Amino acid sequence: MKVTILGNNSALPAFGRHPTSQAVTLYGEVILIDCGEGTQNQMQRFGIRWRSVHHIFISHLHGDHYFGLPGLITSMSLLGRTSPLFIYGPASLQGIIDSILGVSETELSYPLQFCPLPAAADVLVDNAYFKLTSFPVEHRIQCFGLLIEKKTRGRRILPDRCKENNIPPEAFESLKAGNDYVSETGEVIANGLVTEEGPQPKKYAYCADTRYTESYLEVIKGADAIYHESTYLKSDEKKAVDRFHSTAEHAAKIALRSEAKMLYLGHYSSKYKDLEPFEEEARQIFPNSHLTVEGIGYDI
Repeated sequence: MKVTILGNNSALPAFGRHPTSQAVTLYGEVILIDCGEGTQNQMQRFGIRWRSVHHIFISHLHGDHYFGLPGLITSMSLLGRTSPLFIYGPASLQGIIDSILGVSETELSYPLQFCPLPAAADVLVDNAYFKLTSFPVEHRIQCFGLLIEKKTRGRRILPDRCKENNIPPEAFESLKAGNDYVSETGEVIANGLVTEEGPQPKKYAYCADTRYTESYLEVIKGADAIYHESTYLKSDEKKAVDRFHSTAEHAAKIALRSEAKMLYLGHYSSKYKDLEPFEEEARQIFPNSHLTVEGIGYDI
């Protein structure tokens, strides 16, 4: 699972940083999280293919998190998309999308499925490859975070050893599930001889715009990595609380108390040009804290 940061600034673009958006790639599919202004330009710049995007999650309806969505939706149609696109967001987002498409008399070339986010933590998608769970956070307006769980595809096949033991490809799925191979003559070949341990399941939590709250700790507990907004430094803590945002210290406390393995910081206020103090502040509480940089793909 790889997370590519397309935008990590807050309300305004500044110092070469863009409004919020990130692409999570797993098993060749892209889940787009938020879609601030300029997102499709950033996708082109950093090699995120729109054809791989089948799920878009919009955390809330402040413009820096969704103003890029109408343009991306229509661009996909102009480029001839035919596969379905699923959008998850606050219920009122559907009316906004319908209005924009309606006044421009736009007919999309593909099915657009809108899924309103439930008020409480709930599963949005659960398939053979990944599971998406949304959860409410504490912002000035209704806002949600997202937990992405990458599922394991079982044990890893060792082709050369399978060939040595005359195991046909049609038996591979059973081997991935951990079963031994039984030949037509009754010979049993132990699974461990022809497979090895596969990739472990992974968890990535996106903690959207929120002031400090422990209300969702159980949802994200034990995540391999979390991205938590850190709009302000501790010196501006009152401003952060009043505006329903977090400081780098707040983000580090959430990472520590959720038993996360890694913390990524983002959603920086435009008032800050130098971001190093964010990392320094967070590392005093949670050493494995890191600034995000646009265009970098982070392996989870």
